[in-house]
Amino acid sequence: MKLSEIKKELNSLEKVAFILPNETYVPEHFHVTEVGLITRNFIDCGGKVRKENVVNFQLWDANDFDHRLKPKKLLDIIELSEKILGIEDHEVEVEFQGETIGKYDLGFNGTDFTLINKQTACLAEDQCGIPADKQKVKLSAIPTQGNSCTPGGGCC
Repeated sequence: MKLSEIKKELNSLEKVAFILPNETYVPEHFHVTEVGLITRNFIDCGGKVRKENVVNFQLWDANDFDHRLKPKKLLDIIELSEKILGIEDHEVEVEFQGETIGKYDLGFNGTDFTLINKQTACLAEDQCGIPADKQKVKLSAIPTQGNSCTPGGGCC
């Protein structure tokens, strides 16, 4: 989800809520402790240099049980970070503390933001020797030809 999409949704919401991949909610008294721009410069296993920019939200579950982050306040934080840090319209990832700090992609289900487990992938599959997925075909779907053997045909 891009930053512009989040801002659009925040304009129509009465409350801000995040749902974890296990379908439980981030506690409603969470804080957004950081909005930042993360730039990764790296080289993939095929030798290609890559650069990735993401906007990062860090959510924190404090013992401040009366705290509630309103959509307008989160919009203000985002707009300040855009102005001060020069943040552009990049994809947003969210950090949240579970057993360790988890990084999530962000979605929206119409009422709440959803945290989506991130997945790793090879960026240079053509150079890594990873076999392509084999196409699965039902044997019964393969057309038989005039003199080919058929099940129960007695030719084998």
